[in-house]
Amino acid sequence: MHGDPKFDITSLDTLLSHFGSPPPASIYKELDHVDENYRALIEASPFFAMATLGEKGLDCSPRGDPKGFVQVIDEKTLILPERRGNNRVDSLRNLLVDPRISLLFLIPGVGETLRVAGRARLSADPALLAPMSMNGKPPTVAVIVTVEKAYFQCSRAVVRADLWNPASQVARSTLPSTGTLVSTIAARRDEHFDGVTYDQNLDERVRTTLY
Repeated sequence: MHGDPKFDITSLDTLLSHFGSPPPASIYKELDHVDENYRALIEASPFFAMATLGEKGLDCSPRGDPKGFVQVIDEKTLILPERRGNNRVDSLRNLLVDPRISLLFLIPGVGETLRVAGRARLSADPALLAPMSMNGKPPTVAVIVTVEKAYFQCSRAVVRADLWNPASQVARSTLPSTGTLVSTIAARRDEHFDGVTYDQNLDERVRTTLY
């Protein structure tokens, strides 16, 4: 057990006693739609994290493409392209069970992030997918989000993380390689995975399977 249980926070009153009241701006910034300012943030973002909930629990996974890849159809509707990946489709499985979805948009060089929550449905309509094609390939499906809540997050977390400072970047070579990660887990299951070959082919495989 980490932390003395007598200090556990188990009620809203106790929780709020540790924090001050939110400033007015923290309340005013929440909308039930995407206005022209929030639209500008979404259209400038090449990356978001998508959180979903399903029968096996929570999932949060990344999505990225050139900025503007998320279509803002109107103030209540976003369309997200779902492109090829590892075929686990964890997020999509969850949305079939529970349509609730939450998105966190990041913009390189910008401290503020944008949070959008709502409900989603999946579509394989070719007419919907075709305009989102990249390198001549449409996304596999589209995630259509009905916006229920949108608000920006202040820059403190990004500033504390020094996220966009090139000097804070970590050299990939200082961390376990992708092949090492998979082969180590396979070995614990008494299975074999050729991590060396996997690493040797990784860059080319990523390049040729982006779309």
